[in-house]
Amino acid sequence: MAVRIRLARLGAKKKPFYRLVAADSEAPRNGKFLEILGYYDPMKDPEEIKIHEDKVRYWLEKGALVSETAKSILKKEGSVKFNLAAN
Repeated sequence: MAVRIRLARLGAKKKPFYRLVAADSEAPRNGKFLEILGYYDPMKDPEEIKIHEDKVRYWLEKGALVSETAKSILKKEGSVKFNLAAN
C-alpha cells in the first residue's frame, strides 16, 4: 500500500474547502483516508492554511509521497521545516 499526502475536496459548489490527508494512493479523491493532516481554505482572504507538522513529518518518515498541489501548499505555509525535495 503506497501512501500519498494529497487534498480531499469538501464544501459546496463554488465554495471549495480542502483537507490535507494521508491516503492510499489507489483510494478515490474524496474516499477513505488514513489521517487528516490539516486543511486549506482558499475562499478566505488571506487564504487559511493549517498544517499539523508532526503528523506530516510522521507520514514522510514512513515514506509517503506528496502530490504536487499538496507540496505547493506545504511550501506556502512556510512553517513546515522538512525536506520536500526528496519526495
